[in-house]
Amino acid sequence: MSAKKIEAVADPLASRDIEALFTARSTSARWVVVRHSHLWQPPTDVYETEDAFIVQVEIAGMRGADFSVSIHDRRVTVTGVRHDNGESRAYHQMEIRFGEFRTDVELPGPVDRDALEATYNDGYLKLVLPKAKAKRIEIE
Repeated sequence: MSAKKIEAVADPLASRDIEALFTARSTSARWVVVRHSHLWQPPTDVYETEDAFIVQVEIAGMRGADFSVSIHDRRVTVTGVRHDNGESRAYHQMEIRFGEFRTDVELPGPVDRDALEATYNDGYLKLVLPKAKAKRIEIE
């Protein structure tokens, strides 16, 4: 890496540009995952089957009481706190994140709110969000 490139990253304007990359919405096809720079975001997969949208979040080492799931319109939000055990230690490598986290997922279509399912198993939170079906209205 040249010295010129290092100076550009140290420039306050470039730092704001880098921050904007992390706080901007990333889009891929129809999915939108919103990133929050002050909170860590666990790895999240979002996929679709014929009948449902599936959101799977990797948040190992937690209990169901440590996080919450909410849905508003077409946005699913998973928030929580993964606590550190509080021991004093000198890390040689630290990649496991602790503290507050949040993941927001914009769904491409409406869901049946009466049939939502959530399971937490082996460190994965899996949300099954059945697609809303059109209702037939009888005309009298």
